[in-house]
This record gives sequence, C-alpha cells and structure tokens, in this order.
Amino acid sequence: MQNTSAQYDAVIDRCRKLFIKKMSDYGCAWRILRLPSLTDQIFIKAQRIRSLQENEVRKVDEDERSEFIGIINYCVMGLIQIDKGVVEQPDLEAKEATALYDEKIALTKKLMLDKNHDYGEAWRDMRVSSLTDLILQKLLRVKQIEDNAGKTMVSEGIDANYQDIINYAVFALIHLNED
Repeated sequence: MQNTSAQYDAVIDRCRKLFIKKMSDYGCAWRILRLPSLTDQIFIKAQRIRSLQENEVRKVDEDERSEFIGIINYCVMGLIQIDKGVVEQPDLEAKEATALYDEKIALTKKLMLDKNHDYGEAWRDMRVSSLTDLILQKLLRVKQIEDNAGKTMVSEGIDANYQDIINYAVFALIHLNED
C-alpha cells in the first residue's frame, strides 16, 4: 500500500498544480456554482470519458487523463461548496482556496487508505472502464440525492459520493500512468 500512497500523491500533485494555475487565470469564479451545476460538469466529463473508451474514432485529440483530472478538481470544488456554501461573487483568494483543496484531499486520501486496507487493493484488478462506470453510477446517485433536496434515508450523502468519485478517478489515472 506504500506504493499506492505515493502514486496517489503524484496524481493529486498534478491535479493540484492545474487547480492553482486555473485559480491564477480565473480566480475562484467556480464559487458561484450550485452543487447540481458542479455535479453536471462532473457528469459531462465522465460521459466524455466513456465515449472516448467506446468510440474508435476521436475528433478531438485528447485522452481520458485530462477529463479524470477535471473530475477530481470539480469534486474538490463540490466538497468546498458543501462546507462554505454558494456565493454570489467569488470570495476566496488563491492561498485560501488551495488550503481548502489540501484539506479536502487529505480527508479523501485518508478515506481511500482506510477502504484500500479493508478491500485489499481490489481496484488494482479493475479496468479503467469499470472505474468510469462506477463514477457515472455515483453521479447518478448524487443527482438523485440533489433531486431529493439532499435527503437520504439510509445512504451516504453527496460529500461521501464526491470523495468516492475522487478516489475512483485517482485509481483510473494510476492505471493509465502505468500503461
């Protein structure tokens, strides 16, 4: 599992660097997005990944990596929005946004390490396409929870689903980086 932790950190480092660069370009304009808007952005990216995996012809010369990175970063934004709420105007400086990013990733990595211990790194035997399907399934669950005004009877909340999506996307990127 030591290797998994290092691989996880390497993937997150790449995602974090892009997050910081985009903060430099756009500020935190994403702070105005409501959770369903973020969920829809993540869903679009996951659908594109599935399309790339299924279609032999690509009209845009990109692979899944950039989309998985986008999924991770949008999920972190969602986790921040859950805690801080939606605002009418961007309200975070890059330093504070990055600190919140790091906080959310630390919690999500701890969850991964705990689950990884219990599941015995089962994800290593999974295909990237299966991880994509799991991400889409989680997104459909999140959309249903959002449609139910956040209420669940026995299920985890939106935050737990976003964390699982982050971890599945990291696993997919680890697989893609190993190929």
